[in-house]
Amino acid sequence: MVKRVTCSRVVVVSLLASAMIGFGAESSRADAAKGKGVFEAKKCGSGDCHITQGPATEKTFADQLKKKGPELWYAGSKFKKEWLEKWLQDPIVIRPIEYNSLEKKNAGNHPKLSKAEADEVAEYLMTLTSKDVEAGVIQANKNIQGKQAFEKKQACQACHQIEKTGKVVGGMVAPSLVKAGERLQGDWVYAYLKKPKVFKPVKRMPIYEGYLSDVDMKNVAALIASF
Repeated sequence: MVKRVTCSRVVVVSLLASAMIGFGAESSRADAAKGKGVFEAKKCGSGDCHITQGPATEKTFADQLKKKGPELWYAGSKFKKEWLEKWLQDPIVIRPIEYNSLEKKNAGNHPKLSKAEADEVAEYLMTLTSKDVEAGVIQANKNIQGKQAFEKKQACQACHQIEKTGKVVGGMVAPSLVKAGERLQGDWVYAYLKKPKVFKPVKRMPIYEGYLSDVDMKNVAALIASF
């Protein structure tokens, strides 16, 4: 009798646990679905600003210049959810120069979302991932090898802003890397350096394969993730 009661309790607990897990998964899907609805209602998607369908299809600079904003079809592999939630509520300028421009200053007029909208849209964007980004490869690390490759071998700060001795220095024609570790996943940085054409077939940024070793790319990605 005791054994049967114990078994029954185990079954009940297991069923409740399964129900809670199922409820949590369903809630997550619901949030992502709501976020997609907000994203589309705000006219953020393809044809309006951001491309959410991958892989990339552009073949020429003319194709690239038609884009009004950065592609987001791999947003879940690229960004950190906590950062997305905050940024969507209070968008700060990431690109000093306007997207697809070499001289026009970024006005920083990206629309703001409410907290509820930002949380839902972030949930949706995190579902947009790339199979070419392997998770768990890069750990943030202020390593000297990455710094040498970043500053000496390739002079990345010529295009990207970075923080150095408490000051912001560097170029303005590419996205700022100041506090990039709060925004970017190191695994995506590594994948982007290693397989740039997967994410942006046409771009101004150099292709580093053949110039940086795989170890260098990993070290640079770990360095950027530590910013």
